[in-house]
Amino acid sequence: MASPKPRGSSFATSSRTHLRPSRVTIDDSFFTETKNTQKHKLSQKQKTLSCQFSTGGHLSPWPTYTSGQTILHNRKPCSDDYRKRAGSWQQQPLNTTKPRYLEQLENYLRKELLLLDLGTDSAQELRLQPYREIFEFFIEDFKTYKPLLSSIKNAYEVMLAHQRERIRALEPLKAKLVAVNEDCNERILAMRAEERYEISTLKKEKMNLLKLIDKKNEEKISLQSEVTKLRKNLAEEYLHYLTERDARKILIADLNELRYQREDMSLAQSPGIWGEDPVKLTLALKMTRQDLTRTQMELNTMKANFGDVVPRRDFEMQEKTNRDLQEQLDSLRDDYEEVRKEHEILLQLHMSTLKERDQFYSELQESQRTSTPRPDWTKCEDVVAGGRDRWQMLAEGKNSDQLVDVLLEEIGEGLLREKDFFPGLGYGEDIPPFLRFDGIVENKKPTKKDVVNLLKDVWKERLAEEQKEKFPNFFFNFLERRFGPGDAMAWAYTIFENIKLFRSNEVMSQFYAVLMGKRSESVYTKQKETIAQLLKEMTNVDSQNEGLLTMEQLSTVLKSTFPLKKEEKIQELMEAGGWHPNSSNADLLNYRSLFMEDEEGQSMPFVQKLWEQYMDEKDEYLQELKQELGLELRDEVTLSKIREALMNIDPSLDKQTLNSYLSQAFQLPVTEVPEEGEEEGIVIWLQTALERLHMADIRRMGPREQEPAS
Repeated sequence: MASPKPRGSSFATSSRTHLRPSRVTIDDSFFTETKNTQKHKLSQKQKTLSCQFSTGGHLSPWPTYTSGQTILHNRKPCSDDYRKRAGSWQQQPLNTTKPRYLEQLENYLRKELLLLDLGTDSAQELRLQPYREIFEFFIEDFKTYKPLLSSIKNAYEVMLAHQRERIRALEPLKAKLVAVNEDCNERILAMRAEERYEISTLKKEKMNLLKLIDKKNEEKISLQSEVTKLRKNLAEEYLHYLTERDARKILIADLNELRYQREDMSLAQSPGIWGEDPVKLTLALKMTRQDLTRTQMELNTMKANFGDVVPRRDFEMQEKTNRDLQEQLDSLRDDYEEVRKEHEILLQLHMSTLKERDQFYSELQESQRTSTPRPDWTKCEDVVAGGRDRWQMLAEGKNSDQLVDVLLEEIGEGLLREKDFFPGLGYGEDIPPFLRFDGIVENKKPTKKDVVNLLKDVWKERLAEEQKEKFPNFFFNFLERRFGPGDAMAWAYTIFENIKLFRSNEVMSQFYAVLMGKRSESVYTKQKETIAQLLKEMTNVDSQNEGLLTMEQLSTVLKSTFPLKKEEKIQELMEAGGWHPNSSNADLLNYRSLFMEDEEGQSMPFVQKLWEQYMDEKDEYLQELKQELGLELRDEVTLSKIREALMNIDPSLDKQTLNSYLSQAFQLPVTEVPEEGEEEGIVIWLQTALERLHMADIRRMGPREQEPAS
């Protein structure tokens, strides 16, 4: 007999198919197939669960048609009806059995969990599927709460999908983290292996030193035992010789006694031989025996007094042996003390080495963390115009900072070529007079050679000018005379941009410094005069006018032209000119080639070294001035103090040169520089004075007087 279906069962069965598509589909192919298979099983099992009989032979009304004890029909928790029903629930007995529908759902959940294969990667996703099905049963059977439960389910599904996407996105980071972790572990292991190797080396060295000390101690002990043995043998030999001496003396006495007895017997047997009176002989014998007794007593006294005396020869031999052994012992003691001190020094050195190693390791880690890797300058070969050969020529003898300047010049040159116009800078007071223009000006795009030749023409006309005007105004007037008023401004901007960019070019950098007021014109003119004077001196020495000088002649000319330069400075100039330590003084040098320039105005190394030495000597001169003043850069200094300090460090300064230095430092006309004793009230910051002097042509006029030796 077929049992009647509960109300709402058909609706639940038919609506499940409509609700399933709203669920979030899992991306795993395996789980998708499992889900489709279980989807069909869910539909069949749900029908089966919906048609189960209750204990009374009817279908269980749970959860759709339960009494008021189970489902509240839209009652608010705070209403009176809710309180009455709650009271009625409390009055009912506690032996209410669990609804059969709930038991069937729990059994179904338990069976589904047992059937799952939890050994795969998607085990957690599969484990959620039975719970989804149970929750769908509730959604389908609880009609009143179906919208709320569906929204809750969908919210959780969306959140789970979002979390899965985040997990997938973090998978590459996890792999990268593992790779970084392995790299760090390898580096740590390498450092530890290196440390273990160093420690083992130091331990081996320590063990070798300890073995050496033990060996020295053993040698010392053996020498001490040998000395003790020699002393014992010496005492035994002394006793042996003493006994032999006493026995010899006793034997000699016995022999003398026997000889005397034999003589007495012979005299008694033949008294007529001597023809003497027996009484007289007896008396003589008695006196002789008395002498013998006295002599024997004296001998015994001598034995008693000098029995322990060693012969001088034996004493000297033993004393020499003892002295040699003592010297050996002292030498061994000194060696032992030296080895002990060396061991202590090595221990201290070992400890300091360990500390330095730890410090260097910390500095290495810090530098590895903060420092940037050194650039690979060979990469510029493919970027710079001219390729590898030109880059090697540009990079020769330059450090990283200079290479950056060269690279910036190359890049800036390309950008400068691309510009067709320059924007005008306006008419502000901070704008140089030759750049005051409002609008755009044309980029004339000259080559570096053209710019260098133009700047040389500017210097030639400037040096030939009789009435000097300010250099920026003269520069613009020169451009107007050369190119006309219409193109003068365009050429001014073009030349300014070029000399501002190419700082490594000697002609352009010096012209830029003078044009912008960072260096006095006298610096350039004095340098040119010095070079001309040096060339003239070399020409005078070259009597044959062949353009050749020996190294000895070159050294003589340099020393006579620069009498204040030290010997090492003269050596640097000769090396810049082509002299080498293994060269002989008779080697010839083409001195005219030292003063030649390339097409871009770059001087030869000899002239560049002259300029470097001039700048270094100026810095040393100003540093001596600062030390003589004994002030900080932020302190104020008077004109009288600077005058006094200049005279102290350079006593050979004449009045005219001294006044020119003071006028440059205090920005006063030379004619208005006060005389000595009239400088009151003229004060300036020391830093400002030194900066102004650095801009001017300032150099030592004579040697500084040495203080007399005390």
